[in-house]
Amino acid sequence: MRWLVGWSSIAAHFGTAGAVSGLPDPDGESRTVHPVGAQLLWGDPDPLWAVGDWRPDEVRVVTAEPAARPVPGGGANPPAVARLAVLGCCAASDEQLRVGLFAARGGALRHLTAWAGSYTAVVQVGRRITVIGDLAGARPVFYTPWAQGTAYATAALPLADLIEAQLDIGHLAALLACPETPEALRDSTPYAGVKRIPPGHALILREGSREITGYEQVASLAVAGPQIDPAQAVDGVRDALVDAVRARLTAPRHAPETLPPDPGPVPGMGPAERRAARGAPAPGIGADLSGGSASSTLALLAAGLPGVPGTVLGHGTGAGERLVAVTFNDLATTGREAREPELERARLIAANPRLHHVVVAAGEEALPYAGLDTGPLTDEPAPSLAVAERHRVRLAAGSADHFTGAGARQVLDAHPARLADLLMDRGRRHLLRPVSALARADGTSPQSLFVPLTVYRAARRLARTPYRNGLEAAADRLLTANRTGVVGLNGAVGASLAALTWARPGPAARWLTGEALAEVSVRLTEAAHRPATVLRPGEARARAALARYAADHRILEQAAEIRSQRIHAPFLDNEVVRASRALPQSLRVQPGARADVLRTVLAGAGIHELPPGWGATAHASQTAVTTARTGLRVSLDHLMALFDAPLLADAGLVEARVVRRALRAASEGEPVPLDGLADLVSTELWLRRLLSRRGTCWTGTAAPRRRAVAGGVPKRPTLQP
Repeated sequence: MRWLVGWSSIAAHFGTAGAVSGLPDPDGESRTVHPVGAQLLWGDPDPLWAVGDWRPDEVRVVTAEPAARPVPGGGANPPAVARLAVLGCCAASDEQLRVGLFAARGGALRHLTAWAGSYTAVVQVGRRITVIGDLAGARPVFYTPWAQGTAYATAALPLADLIEAQLDIGHLAALLACPETPEALRDSTPYAGVKRIPPGHALILREGSREITGYEQVASLAVAGPQIDPAQAVDGVRDALVDAVRARLTAPRHAPETLPPDPGPVPGMGPAERRAARGAPAPGIGADLSGGSASSTLALLAAGLPGVPGTVLGHGTGAGERLVAVTFNDLATTGREAREPELERARLIAANPRLHHVVVAAGEEALPYAGLDTGPLTDEPAPSLAVAERHRVRLAAGSADHFTGAGARQVLDAHPARLADLLMDRGRRHLLRPVSALARADGTSPQSLFVPLTVYRAARRLARTPYRNGLEAAADRLLTANRTGVVGLNGAVGASLAALTWARPGPAARWLTGEALAEVSVRLTEAAHRPATVLRPGEARARAALARYAADHRILEQAAEIRSQRIHAPFLDNEVVRASRALPQSLRVQPGARADVLRTVLAGAGIHELPPGWGATAHASQTAVTTARTGLRVSLDHLMALFDAPLLADAGLVEARVVRRALRAASEGEPVPLDGLADLVSTELWLRRLLSRRGTCWTGTAAPRRRAVAGGVPKRPTLQP
């Protein structure tokens, strides 16, 4: 796991006697603390470190030192140093970074987030430090009060270790009860005292004080304003996506410096086998390739753009090496008749001479809930922990830099609540095609005749429901969620109707205890009495869903991490998110809109011939359900043992017998929300890994005496709302 950490102290300076970092001591003595395995980017009095296996091209720092400032009576003050650190994949040149630094000295921030790529930017101007998060939430920023100042990081666990934090059980309850409701999660994390800044915001620290400010204009979204032409909006998505892919292709790539030494020639082992023996991916560029429109779009763009899609400097044959396109072939669940069309589409796409097609045949070892005993500790819990081994099998066949289409659905598709926004804009005519498609999605039946009217009424009800009333209604529903569950129709229609609200219980809420649900209900009630959001319901729900997905994807990267490999998700880049938000609502809600947009993107890059059925998603949801149910059945004994004496029950969040009964019912095919069970299993698994860890993230004379949550989970605690 790679992260960035630093702090801003309240004191103007303090002596460190040559130490790596000074820590103000109550007795006036100098003490030191620094993260384990870190490289110092700049030092006292407000140090900044990069921790983990960062590549040389992923860490850049530019500095501007103005002349000393004269003071009355003669002499001069020390110059106010201005520095900018950019960590990650950023397409800006050093000169562009320097220009951005000079502009940021005046307080402008947005331009620092407008370069292609995915990165974190930290600006220091004198004693003012600004840490900028991204729009999606895939690169979050956390902070906590510490040593009369503020410590910040791009991971929550190091800060929890720094202050020796205990678990925030209330946050875990909210995460399980309302995962897509920011009002329930607020700015908390699983660690008491460690806070998170919202997506699209920056943390500003100055002499011990802190401020959280947004760098995007959102007030205009409350009322429909002039929309750009649909063709122009799609062109903006195309340009942003092409730039995002090009940023990964043109960035200087270095041979990984952290690999174990090559064992040299071994009988029966070729270069690829030796790399696998060292736990390293093949050098070069790779991408997911399947029938999915998002992943195949990235693969074709990466293969078609000018430049070398293949090699890391010093490896392979140089120019002309092909991009590795990986197709995941699930042999454990789907039958041949279901797999073959997708494989055939992948083969047709891979006919591109710059693509090298690799089919990963996976059996029971790659089912959901496999390999739960061997995964790493992640920064936070997320449902992706249940499928980490499945993704690790796929990524192991990829290259050192691997493209994935993650986030395309959340960025490009229309959240069902956007239908309410259309009604607020008097765009009733644009609802005809989407509601008709919903009526056909679950098959033809007498009930399907009433679906359009039912969906229209739900959208109109949401459009007329004030923000405060919506949160209060959600708080009331939570109080009975464990007795009534999620009431509604099954399939696409039921999911859409459930999403047409300001807030709703998550799929795991039905298994939480009444006490836990009551505490989360209090959180929602308190949020309802705060100033209302300026966003309309559809836009607010879409942003919340994207933030939840981006947070889960971040944890998946950590859980399925392969040494020296980088997973690139261009759809979560700032500029791609911005361009996608400019798409008109009327375009978004139309059936097949995502595939149409991506087809236009490919056409703009000169790629016109796509196989029949490209972009079809009709069977994707059913395949996911079948796969999850099969994984539950195969791993049932292990899961039952996991919940024999669960830590979640010790924390007062669930009752063990209730969860065990649900696991058995799901494995036998009963209609149980499988994503809710994945939430419970992943959270229980994360708690066990957290409490069994050894050591902390810090060292030095002032390092914490114990790791975070070393005291364990209290028995039946009183939850803090």
